[in-house]
Amino acid sequence: MRKLTITLLCLLIIITLNNCGSTQEQTLKTKASVKTFSKIEIETLVEKNDLNVRAIEVFKNVGLAYLTSKGEFGMLFNKEANVLPAVKEQFPINIKHDTIVPNFRALALTSNRAFGVSIGSPGLIFNLDNDAHRNKVVYQENHEKAFYDAIEFWNDEEGIAMGDPTNGCISVVITRDRGKNWTKVPCDVLPKAIEGEAAFAASDTNIAIIGDKTWIATGGKASRILFSPDKGKTWEVFNTPITQGIETAGMYSLDFYDENNGFAIGGDYTKPGDSTANKIRTNDGGKTWELVAKNENPGYRSCVQYVPNSNAKALVTVGFKGIDYSSDAGESWTHLSDEGFYTIRFVNDSIAYVAGNKRIAKLLFR
Repeated sequence: MRKLTITLLCLLIIITLNNCGSTQEQTLKTKASVKTFSKIEIETLVEKNDLNVRAIEVFKNVGLAYLTSKGEFGMLFNKEANVLPAVKEQFPINIKHDTIVPNFRALALTSNRAFGVSIGSPGLIFNLDNDAHRNKVVYQENHEKAFYDAIEFWNDEEGIAMGDPTNGCISVVITRDRGKNWTKVPCDVLPKAIEGEAAFAASDTNIAIIGDKTWIATGGKASRILFSPDKGKTWEVFNTPITQGIETAGMYSLDFYDENNGFAIGGDYTKPGDSTANKIRTNDGGKTWELVAKNENPGYRSCVQYVPNSNAKALVTVGFKGIDYSSDAGESWTHLSDEGFYTIRFVNDSIAYVAGNKRIAKLLFR
C-alpha cells in the first residue's frame, strides 16, 4: 500500500488541476470568441441505483474525482492517463470515521492533496488518499447545528470551507498549512447572519475564487453574497435580488468568470418550474446584482458554470429538471436536455462531467 500511495501522490503533484471555482481553473477562462451549442451528447460513465453524487472535481488530462453520499471516494481515469492498474483498482474507496459513514457533498483538490466535506453534525473535513490509513479527519466540529456545504482552495497552502450558521454568522473555516489544521473564523470578523440565512449543499458551488478574492453564496430566508478581497482575512456582505424569504429558496450555485463577472442560480426546489427571480448576474465583482431572464426558463437549477474561453458570455446550468445553455451571459437560455443532474464541471469549452442521482456522465457539446 505504501508504494501505491506514493504513486497516487506523485500523480497529483505532476498534473495540472482543472478545479471548479479555484485559481487553477482560471487558466481556461481566457478571452475568446464564444462557441455556441445546439445539442449535447451524454455518455454514461457510472450507473448504480444507490449512487448519489454532488461532489466532483476534474484532473486535467487524467480524469474525474468524485465523492458519494455513502462515503465513497472514487476516481475515473481517462484512457490515456498513465496510471498503474493497481492504483485504478483501489477505487472506489469506502471511508469511515469511527462509526460514521460520511455523506459527502464537497470535494477540493490541490496539486498534491484531496479533501472531502461531510454534511451534518459532527461537521467533518477529511484528508483523502488511496491508502486507507491516510484517510483521516483533519477538522471536526461537534456543534449540534454544524452543517458544512462547500470547500475550495486559493493555492496549495490555503483553503476555505463554509457552512450554515452556528453562532450568529455563516460558518467559515480556513487552513493556511496545506490542510493539516483548520481554524474557524470568529463571528466578529464575519457579517452577522440574518435569521433563517444558511446555505444549500446542492452542488459544491457555494464558493467562488478568483486570485485572492472569494465569494460565498447563502440561501434560505436571506440569500446574500459574503465577499473577501484578501483570502478570508476581512469580509463584507452584499444583498441580491434572487428569490428568498423561505427556507427552500435562494442561491444554490455561484460561479465567477473573472474578478468582475459572476452568475448565480437557484430558486425553490419545491417549485422547480418557477423562474420568476432565480437567475442573477454581476459585472462589478458582486457588489450589485441584477435579475436576468425573469419569468423565462430555466426554473430551479442546482449548479451553474461558465463555459471556458467564452469571455463571460456562455453558461451551462444543470438540475434535476434538465440541462440549459446561454450564449448571452444569461439573458436567454436554450434547453438542451431533460436529463437530470446535480452538478457539472468543465474539462474544456466543449466537454464537461456531470453527476447526480444514480449516475456520473460526460457531456459532449455540439
